Amino acid sequence: MNTIPLPIAEPPSRSQRAKPPANKHEADKLAKRLRHQVGRAIADFGMIEDGDRVMVCLSGGKDSYTLLDVLLQLQKKAPVKFSITAVNLDQKQPGFPEHVLPDYLTSIGVDFHIIEQDTYSVVSRVIPEGKTMCSLCSRLRRGALYTYAEEHGFTKIALGHHRDDLVNTFFLNLFFHAKLSGMPPKLLSDDGKHVVIRPLAYVREDDIEAYAEAKRFPIIPCNLCGSQENLQRKQVKKMLAQWEKDAPGRIETMARALGDIRPSQLSDPKLFDFMALGKRGDDALPDAHAWLAGGETQRDDD
Repeated sequence: MNTIPLPIAEPPSRSQRAKPPANKHEADKLAKRLRHQVGRAIADFGMIEDGDRVMVCLSGGKDSYTLLDVLLQLQKKAPVKFSITAVNLDQKQPGFPEHVLPDYLTSIGVDFHIIEQDTYSVVSRVIPEGKTMCSLCSRLRRGALYTYAEEHGFTKIALGHHRDDLVNTFFLNLFFHAKLSGMPPKLLSDDGKHVVIRPLAYVREDDIEAYAEAKRFPIIPCNLCGSQENLQRKQVKKMLAQWEKDAPGRIETMARALGDIRPSQLSDPKLFDFMALGKRGDDALPDAHAWLAGGETQRDDD
């Protein structure tokens, strides 16, 4: 598939990104803001209920570390009781530091499990050189995590996607797949067996980056697809970065728009009954075939 060119710009420099808190007071404010945003998302979408067993998918990136950290904080004073287990999929990428996550998770005393599955070799063998690997890699990773969740009775699967990911995915689908859809804060898997939640749905990526730096999480980079420059998602991200630079606050406005859908202002007859709008009488309206045929035949009263 050829990549559709988009108006892109260079990603923001370090000086343009949110900086890590300068002191303890600033760090506490940031942590409080994240707890508030995550707590509000959990409440708004009914993400966690009493007795839930939450499987937090931990990749070793800033997003999933932040997700786990904030959920552990909220768990202490949550209005419901729920358990947390951190689960990482070791995809057997060359050079992957296998000790980092077990050492970190042991140090904070959280229940965890490492799944070992060589998806790296599968993706590298199947995908031709130069083609993007994300689609197949995601399917294999999702399958392994879903299988583990089912086998061990987890009731919720928590992923680290944030506000910017939700906006990014909306434009990715708009530009490349001709549909208005995105990445919902809560969803049911296609097989109906798993409830997936995204508690960071209201959290800015810049805040996560600043928080991860302040907490000094042991970040593990993805060497499989993170360095691929021809990803459609990267093009959209650069475009959004330029928009945000030109008009600060635009991403937040777009994120809010995802929660304020007006079906009657769009063009999907499956979501809004345009046929009944302003209709006079009870007679059935002619369909498209009748209208097209009308250009080739004469009416009786002509």
